[in-house]
Amino acid sequence: MENHLEPSVTYPPRRRFLLCALRYGLGLGALWALGLSLRDGIGPKVTITKDNALVGPWDWSVSHAPKAVAVVTGLDRAACFAAGVAALGGIKTFVSSGDRVFIKVNAAFASPPSLGATSHPDLVQAVVRHCREAGASRVIVSDNPINDPASCFRLTGIAEAVRLGGGELWVPESRRFQPVTLPDGRYLHQWPAWAAPFRKADKVINLAPVKHHHRAGASMICKNWYGLLGGPRNLLHQNVHVVIGELAALFRPTLVVLDGITAMMTNGPTGGSLADVKEARTLIISPDPVAADALGARILNIDPHKLPYLHHAQRLGAGSLNLDAIALHHISV
Repeated sequence: MENHLEPSVTYPPRRRFLLCALRYGLGLGALWALGLSLRDGIGPKVTITKDNALVGPWDWSVSHAPKAVAVVTGLDRAACFAAGVAALGGIKTFVSSGDRVFIKVNAAFASPPSLGATSHPDLVQAVVRHCREAGASRVIVSDNPINDPASCFRLTGIAEAVRLGGGELWVPESRRFQPVTLPDGRYLHQWPAWAAPFRKADKVINLAPVKHHHRAGASMICKNWYGLLGGPRNLLHQNVHVVIGELAALFRPTLVVLDGITAMMTNGPTGGSLADVKEARTLIISPDPVAADALGARILNIDPHKLPYLHHAQRLGAGSLNLDAIALHHISV
């Protein structure tokens, strides 16, 4: 039978060594390139412990952002956001071409937007669209709702708003929760969180409604981070002010958008009746979540200095309660 195999070649020992070294080097190079392509990116440097916990804090702020707050009066949420972000230098001050942006909304309950318990779809669509127009490569919108996530995103109108704005809606997956830790915190140690959206982010925007809260007094920007926590997070309500302050220190966003166009004045955070909601005609935009919440508290007729979580957040470096040291841009639309 005819042999179709190539004849074997025997190389001298030195040449064999060089060929093996070359193949080994090429193999390592390919693995390194593959590792870069599959890298689970995050804007700030992330520390992962041996038990897969994420150690914060994470700071997505931009150094050139103005120390300012835009307070916009109006009813059209899209127009109010456009005017407010323009007063802060424009969306490109915060979002650059190629950025992966995570927008943390409040979609906790399966209720219509008219009840004010969740982020309004008109505002969600506007913020997503602005990020895309700034050149963001991806805009991911997510939350870890209390009720069934798919129902919450659908009934609040957020799912459709994300689609219309050109973003991606991420529904929580249990396999993609990871424990998070704030090293100097008292309560946020190895606590499970919906980590996938912010682990992929170069920039983070917190978008929350102004609401009364029966335990915390108010639910606004800082309280909105609760929606990333998994596990029995209701147990944390026993120390709610300290926990909210720690969350504000753990997640330091690029920009916050606080929606007081309508505000839930009573029976928060769920509400359930139009009688709980008033027309406040105010949208607050800032890089500073503590300052934004301080101004939002006034909509609820609450002295911000009487919200303990704001003092905890300020002490941990998450922002400033001193509104006299921050430029306020008042705009009407």
